[in-house]
Amino acid sequence: MRTLTYLVAATLDGHIAEPGGADPTGTLFTVGPDYLDYAIANHPETLPTGAREALGVTDPGARFDTVLEGRRSYQLGLDAGITNAYTHLRHLVFSRTLADSPDPGVEVVADDPITTVRKLKAETGRGIWLVGGATLAGELYEEIDEIVVKINPVASGTGIPLFTGRNQASRRRFAMRDHTILDSGVAILTYTAN
Repeated sequence: MRTLTYLVAATLDGHIAEPGGADPTGTLFTVGPDYLDYAIANHPETLPTGAREALGVTDPGARFDTVLEGRRSYQLGLDAGITNAYTHLRHLVFSRTLADSPDPGVEVVADDPITTVRKLKAETGRGIWLVGGATLAGELYEEIDEIVVKINPVASGTGIPLFTGRNQASRRRFAMRDHTILDSGVAILTYTAN
């Protein structure tokens, strides 16, 4: 069975974006050479297609063949003129407001995310990467098998947390499976569900 991995950057105080939801890259999160080296070596498929091309990354990656994205996260790319940031992956965007996909390589899913993920998990293939955002992560909270959080050495004070909209009383335990500390201070922590 395939697994669902929530791989996301966060601040020291657990925020994945600033309150308005703008792209946190370059403001909250700095992408330095050590991070790029780590990503290329460990998760090359999580680099957007444009970055892969600019960096000369040809490794298709062994972990993921599918990426899931919420409507607001997807909108960040659309606002930048990018209709599909991950042309090298099967790309699903969950939205009840986006009627048609602006890109033939992006599947818009209006159905229940849990039902969809359970179907995806039953299919043959590699892992499923949940890129964000917090609302979709909250809806898929019980289906997440692994969390890889890239803790950046910044505290934002406020912002969008890792999960929103889920039953706050629902508690899950995860076990640390791996950790890497980069020279820039970014801590990459990998947890699997118990």
